[in-house]
Amino acid sequence: MDLRSGSQAELIATAERALGVTLALDQAVRKRRSLGLPTNRDTWVRISACSTEVAAERGGLEATAALPTETRHPRWYQGICWRDGDLLGRAEETERVTEPVICSGGVLTHAPELPEMWWQHLAEALTTLGTVPTARVATPHTRPITQRRMTETIQAMFPDVDAITEEWTVAHADLSWVNLTAPSCRLLDWEDFGLAPRGWDAATLWANSLAVPDLAERVQQVFAADLGSRTGLVCQLYACAELLAAGEDYAGPLAEPARAAADGLVTALSWRGP
Repeated sequence: MDLRSGSQAELIATAERALGVTLALDQAVRKRRSLGLPTNRDTWVRISACSTEVAAERGGLEATAALPTETRHPRWYQGICWRDGDLLGRAEETERVTEPVICSGGVLTHAPELPEMWWQHLAEALTTLGTVPTARVATPHTRPITQRRMTETIQAMFPDVDAITEEWTVAHADLSWVNLTAPSCRLLDWEDFGLAPRGWDAATLWANSLAVPDLAERVQQVFAADLGSRTGLVCQLYACAELLAAGEDYAGPLAEPARAAADGLVTALSWRGP
């Protein structure tokens, strides 16, 4: 269900009644998977709708409530879910973050001005996230990340690569420039968080930075330990494989640097072995 089209009046009305808020329709932020609106009590409501099968895989409404404040996520207040035929609707009320995101959509093609403290806060947030006890499995693009998915995605493009990932930790699982704010560092959209291969978040952010070589290199420097591990290399190759499989119409300016980076990653993984 693409929430960027249509009025979604029924979803909005249900959320208002259940949460006891009035939503500012003229300030709605529409995304494919969610609809976000400010409320009359200066909070934020995120509304989503997906199939019941996918919703079951992605876990409960308490996602961000389970995270410590050090992960720099918006505070979570309340949430509801309801079933409408084959769809499950969700509405969550959280702290309203007024800082702008670094990239409002599409591919980042210029280097943002981010101070050293910003990078330190991001690194600390992901380190803290790795200590969160959870049995949730991360669901990037709404599907659980599994070893089978890693192997099939990579070997569809690079059939001779051993894609085994032995180190797993907790990840945000959708860490891109559209979900990071500045000048302070806040991490938004936590519905996909859960267990993923080590370096998943850093690899995702790196892949989303490839159109800006200096920025991609900065990500490599900040997260050198995770990205330099064998599992981290596999995560980077996975990110490249997804971009290349999607084609240039989707990857745009990320396609060519992803292809070049993938060649080096295949060589590195072949040299390291399983």
